[in-house]
Amino acid sequence: MNENLPLKRRVFNAAAKGCVWAAAFAALALVAFILLEVLIRGIPQISVALLTSVPSVTRKIDGILPFILNTVYVVALTILIVLPLGVGAAVYLNEYAQNKKLIRVIEFTTETLAGIPSIIYGLVGMLVFSQTMGFQTSLLSGCLTLVVMVLPTIIRTTQESLKTVPQSYREGALGLGARKWHIVRTIVLPQSLDGIVTGCILAIGRIVGESAALLFTAGSAKKLLTGVKAYTRSGATLSVALYLYAAEESNFEVAWAIAAVLLVLVLIINSLAKLTQKTLKRRDA
Repeated sequence: MNENLPLKRRVFNAAAKGCVWAAAFAALALVAFILLEVLIRGIPQISVALLTSVPSVTRKIDGILPFILNTVYVVALTILIVLPLGVGAAVYLNEYAQNKKLIRVIEFTTETLAGIPSIIYGLVGMLVFSQTMGFQTSLLSGCLTLVVMVLPTIIRTTQESLKTVPQSYREGALGLGARKWHIVRTIVLPQSLDGIVTGCILAIGRIVGESAALLFTAGSAKKLLTGVKAYTRSGATLSVALYLYAAEESNFEVAWAIAAVLLVLVLIINSLAKLTQKTLKRRDA
């Protein structure tokens, strides 16, 4: 079929195809370079002692166990709060809201919030959660700040996923006598599960990689925190610890080790999210 096209069009198509392949290869090469660079430099610095120790200046011990636990605490609580809020807001906007002007205002607001620098979120979080609400510099203040940060991501990705569900599904269920919430719960949400999981993975990536906002709200303490009380104390996550070791202490060996652990932790969390998605799909099938 391409042989019937003019020579100029065939050359243009071949050039466009080559550009697309080149862009894809460049993106893949860049990701591979970053992964290999971090793993090659970081893995040799990792040891059992490093992963299971608490840092101590007096005993000259470098340990990252508190940072790993703090990161898990922050991810768990933030996702636990933001996921119901974000999915619920998206469902309301797409399935229940009738005022188109209000919908446009909310969508514009969420898009604006998504583009605000994280340092501003940190300042506002410190003012509102740490000082005004009295949570002080703690993991709880950091989690609540991150909820505000990643909420637009969850809302927009879920909303776009909900829009991909064919309207005929809703109309058919209504014709069979199903109520609105039953349709949303049993048809719309399962069909848009891919978008919800994608939004969750994007949110986790931003949570794990955030440092500027957490420096103002969660602090940079290197103490080992356990249990629910950990959320009332100041603590550094892996990303904050990476900044402290690299920029302030110039300890690049530990910094590269933290980077590798951070990368592996993100891969594990994303894999668990994908596994949960497959499990839910098999259950709904």
